[in-house]
Amino acid sequence: MDDEKKSLPPSLNVQGYLARIRLQRPAHANRLEPEDLQTLLDFCARLSRDTTVRAVVLEAEGRHFCAGYDIRRILSIAENTPVGPLDNPFEAVVEAVERLPQPTIARLHGGVYGGATDLALACDLRIGTSATEMFMPAAQLGLLYYPSGIRRFTQRLGVRHAKELFLLGEKLDAAAMLRMGFLNELVAEEELDRRIARLTDRLCEQAPLAIRGAKQAIDALARGDFDVDAFKEREAETLRSADLKEGVAAWAEKRAPKFQGR
Repeated sequence: MDDEKKSLPPSLNVQGYLARIRLQRPAHANRLEPEDLQTLLDFCARLSRDTTVRAVVLEAEGRHFCAGYDIRRILSIAENTPVGPLDNPFEAVVEAVERLPQPTIARLHGGVYGGATDLALACDLRIGTSATEMFMPAAQLGLLYYPSGIRRFTQRLGVRHAKELFLLGEKLDAAAMLRMGFLNELVAEEELDRRIARLTDRLCEQAPLAIRGAKQAIDALARGDFDVDAFKEREAETLRSADLKEGVAAWAEKRAPKFQGR
């Protein structure tokens, strides 16, 4: 099968401490279909229970990263629910990605369009190349973004950039994405996989309890639902952990620590 004509559901591959979620519909710029949403939710549920996996990479096949969710599906929901608020099923997927306990990296090798911009923003790190670009045509289509998406853009990029993106709907190149903070790094295309490998190696070397606790706290503070009592419990868990003892011993002995996540 010609890779650019492929259209398959997302896949999940776990090797050791690293998990990779791969979008596999390059024939449609990796646009997500309704069945893909449940698949991704199932992946996130599995990873949320997995205490072995220490990092997750979100990647895609073909020229583009992702073209978001099929807007025709959203229109169908609206037509079948003539009154009252609506639930956008794509929103649940993005929220599940943001709330994964493991640090996440979006491998942005090409176009990031529509709702995929929020899917990438839900990841902790976003690495792009000169081929990366983003386009949010919501206002041109007459679409008002779902609430958690607007919240995420405003929190992570600031009011100025959120308004530019949502009100103007202009296509941005990789350099502009880097300047506004959407991209954490911009690397040469031939360096993308090596850079992501170095980042995942680094994340997998860190103490899992500390990494998960820091990520959860930062995200909760950003959302405005930080629970200080729950955080103090997590802090106490790490202070009593075997990993902290191992980290201190390794530091003193000038060797690499071997963390077990307990």
